[in-house]
Amino acid sequence: MPYSSTIEELRHVRPDLIAPFMSALPGARATVLGRLWGAFAREPLPGIADRNHDAGTLVIRLMGGGQLVGPASAAERFAPVPADFTVQGPDGPIAEPARLLAALGAGTEAASRLGAELGNSIANLALARAANHEPREIRDSADAEQAVVDGHPQHPCCRTRTGLSVAEVLAYAPEHRPVIELALVAVPADRWQATGDWPQELRDGDTVLMPIHPWQRAHVLAHQPDLAVVDRTIAARPLLSMRTMSPVDALPGCHIKTALDVQVTNYRRTISPAEVADGAPLSELVTAVVDKAGHGESLRILRELAGGAIRVNGRPSASLAAMIREAGERHLGPEEIAVPLTAVHATGARMVSGDPVTWLAEFAGLVLPPALTLLSMGVALEAHGQNTLVALRDGRPVRVLYRDLDGVRIHPDRLARHGFSLPPLSGTRAGNDEPALRTKLFGGLLSGVFSELVSVLSRTHGADPGQLWAAVAAVGHRVYADLPDAGADREVFFGDTLPLKATIAMRLAEASGVAQWTPVPNPLARHR
Repeated sequence: MPYSSTIEELRHVRPDLIAPFMSALPGARATVLGRLWGAFAREPLPGIADRNHDAGTLVIRLMGGGQLVGPASAAERFAPVPADFTVQGPDGPIAEPARLLAALGAGTEAASRLGAELGNSIANLALARAANHEPREIRDSADAEQAVVDGHPQHPCCRTRTGLSVAEVLAYAPEHRPVIELALVAVPADRWQATGDWPQELRDGDTVLMPIHPWQRAHVLAHQPDLAVVDRTIAARPLLSMRTMSPVDALPGCHIKTALDVQVTNYRRTISPAEVADGAPLSELVTAVVDKAGHGESLRILRELAGGAIRVNGRPSASLAAMIREAGERHLGPEEIAVPLTAVHATGARMVSGDPVTWLAEFAGLVLPPALTLLSMGVALEAHGQNTLVALRDGRPVRVLYRDLDGVRIHPDRLARHGFSLPPLSGTRAGNDEPALRTKLFGGLLSGVFSELVSVLSRTHGADPGQLWAAVAAVGHRVYADLPDAGADREVFFGDTLPLKATIAMRLAEASGVAQWTPVPNPLARHR
């Protein structure tokens, strides 16, 4: 029986979830299959000869012979698919995503690995739905983070957690709403490499106390017997990224980002030495640019306050590292809640109040002026739905919060024209590549955030997608009217296509960690 290993593990740790897991499996399998079918429809994948649309049917001709046939509607982004969804293949209906992937005939190690990732994603998606069969009340910002049951809204590997057992998924994944006890590693001063202002609460004389994820403690720290943990832990709730934590009582106003050698969607979630070194100076730079642009009230940067890594064999370890970040609560007023934008989509926009077109116009009025102005000044935010949060008061947007500076891209020449010099950086995020700069922002903010919001507001609130995009375009026109030197950026903003991350092409490539992009139609083009 497929997924029998998951069922067997559940028998030992959560037998009450077996029946709901089995009930959720068909829908989870169809969801992953639909997202993979979408990748087949638009990504530059090996083994695909051509694609044709005919009366609502998508026909994909394979280089190895034969064809794949299925509804074009199921290949659309954010499309709900029925639990009995299949694709017609050369040898009959295909229900399993790994079988659809195999139809490409890739036969590579990367394809075999991706097939296993798809199976892992299905199992964990079904497990997430089994544990969340009814919507839960969202009382605070951490609840909003944990309400994203299905994970990444477009990626077939939306719930891949390679390296975790079923018991560990239940114990650590945010959709299962655990409270995790972070151990504290006692790090001698000569083993510690850090930037920023490490909290006094996490010091003991000259010894630094580094929070470590319990999975990392068991699987990584165990190989460093000379490092000890102290008799104290920090209780914390995992946020959307799974490895970033909101402490329950300790470190008020801070979040803790931990290293985690587990593959979540595309990447193993370690913390590189470059991220540790660059977090604090990048935070100061981007915050200063926001302030100079005059948008410090509508956009708040959640700064990386400090980062550190334990030296192993003389080098900072990406697997034994942690970051201390400002929490969104520092920037919230009374009765406000910080919500990742992808959580608005994931919860059916039930936190949204008022007219949906007005709501989206208000949100666009908060995020587009700073984001597009920063782009013109040489800072491209990676403003996708996990990094970008909206502060809501009574269901209405009042400001935008941005986190995770590791994803930004910097254009030194643009920055210099506005009076800023680039601080010394260890990473490769700086360069005078203008298309890469625009792709970074528009690929997350337009292809991601606004596309998600238009999809959910039209589906759940009955709004006309054309009116929603028109509201976004109107704000874009106002912003670019005040940015006379940003004509090339404006041309791409209103261009015929937008960049969308090609997630499956990326996973099938030899360099599977390098981002790839594919063009998709730009709904803003008709409003140029």
